[in-house]
Amino acid sequence: MQTIQVGEFKARFSEMIDSVRAGETIVVAYGRNQEKVAALIPYDQLPTHQPRQLGTLAGVASVSFAEDFAITDEELLGA
Repeated sequence: MQTIQVGEFKARFSEMIDSVRAGETIVVAYGRNQEKVAALIPYDQLPTHQPRQLGTLAGVASVSFAEDFAITDEELLGA
């Protein structure tokens, strides 16, 4: 894993993308304190979302949505 300042990341963007494509993780740091603010990871390492469980209704109720149902989790939960 490589940590790089924002300015250097901007100047070497194409090189950083090549490194990520090769499987490396790039952490971007910002400011005097070099606060880590982002990580660029290979797409195949992106965590996948697990299906939501029904909690207390598991085994009692079920839910399904049409394939063309378009709403984000936040919209569904009223967040």
